[in-house]
Order: sequence, then C-alpha cells, then structure tokens
Amino acid sequence: MESREIIIRPVVTEKTSNLREAENKYVFEVAREANKIEIKRAVEDVFDVVVTNVTTWYSRGKKRRRGIYVGKTPDSKRAAVTLKEGEKIPLFEQV
Repeated sequence: MESREIIIRPVVTEKTSNLREAENKYVFEVAREANKIEIKRAVEDVFDVVVTNVTTWYSRGKKRRRGIYVGKTPDSKRAAVTLKEGEKIPLFEQV
C-alpha cells in the first residue's frame, strides 16, 4: 500500500484542533487495513515530519433517516499522530 492510499483525509474538528494545539497531535482518517507502522511511515513520507506515537481507533457509522428510509454512514478508522516537539504540518495551519 502506498503512502497516499493509507492517509485518506485529515479530520478537522474543534476537538482535533484542541489536540493539535495542546499536545501536537494530528488526526487523520486512514485505510482500514493499515497498521500503526504503515501509518507512521506514510505520515513521515507525505509530510516530511518525525512521528513519535500513533494511536488508532475505529469510528462506527451513525444511523441516518431520510423520510421512511433508514441508512447508515460508513465506518472509518482514524489515527492520532503525535509529532516530535517543534514539528508542524503546514496543511493544518492553513485551515
């Protein structure tokens, strides 16, 4: 799996912004098959930073209704990546 296939998109919410500012952690939605080692390598390759820790979890999709129809949003896997002190990802700073 290539680095660009592992990292699907950054997760930008108020909670992840607080994590970024307080603990230098960045949150990404990642491929379900990717493990922590692959995620670490992908972030280091794509953003040219030094990763010290990776924490992963699964986000279950929510049930949604449209009138009488019931559906479900897709499940996803997310990863919180802690960077070395002083490192930044400029993509998040622009948002």
